Amino acid sequence: MDLKGRVAVITGAASGIGRAAARRFAREGAAGLVLADLNMAGLKPVAEEVNGLAVACDVSREADVKRLVLQAEEKHGRIDVYFSNAGIVQRGGLAASDADWDRNWRIHVMAHVWAARATVEKMVARGGGYFLVTASAAGLLNIVESATYGVTKHGAVAFAEWLAIAYGRRGLKVSCLCPQAVITGMYKGDGGSAGVDGALSAEQVAEEVVKAMGAEKFLVLPHPTVLDYMRNKTADYDRWIGGMQKLYAKHLGEKK
Repeated sequence: MDLKGRVAVITGAASGIGRAAARRFAREGAAGLVLADLNMAGLKPVAEEVNGLAVACDVSREADVKRLVLQAEEKHGRIDVYFSNAGIVQRGGLAASDADWDRNWRIHVMAHVWAARATVEKMVARGGGYFLVTASAAGLLNIVESATYGVTKHGAVAFAEWLAIAYGRRGLKVSCLCPQAVITGMYKGDGGSAGVDGALSAEQVAEEVVKAMGAEKFLVLPHPTVLDYMRNKTADYDRWIGGMQKLYAKHLGEKK
């Protein structure tokens, strides 16, 4: 898809990948940008910079997602591209609380479901559209520091796959963004296990998103080595688990 003349909604747009995508979409000639985030102090300057509409939105609430879509439609009459990008990261294993699991589930899975409910049928009725999901390499490979993150990012990938399967022949294009470490507000220290292959800037990731949209590719892999890791995983699952156990021990300080 060519972004020129398109109307796009981007969540998590006050910083990081969302902010970089807003700027990149604007340079591509998007006709309208609707930017959403909880951090309005950070969001408003980005919206002003790209001549977009800033909308306060908590994507963990379906009512907020519905309202975001409605405001975008009221402003521009349609949505051509929905970039469901907002996310969080929390460390935690078996001790993670039910509240943490629920929050991750709502933000990393249900936010995409709610957005798709509100947009996809309208997109295909107009002949097509584009739905982008920010998952993570953790959604393909898992991550040693956080059960809540790894599990729910797997859910994000699975939902993006389902959308592509169910609506791809009806004109909907779907991409799933799965980077390793990206230098954003969530990046800490050396990036942990996600940083083993280095960290990219949010601008580099946004560039890969635009390229993938132009080629209408499903998987967006700013770190190309992730594809090799996926192949190794499926070729010998037990060996891959063993390697991940070593990574777990290295990054969480275990002796064995």
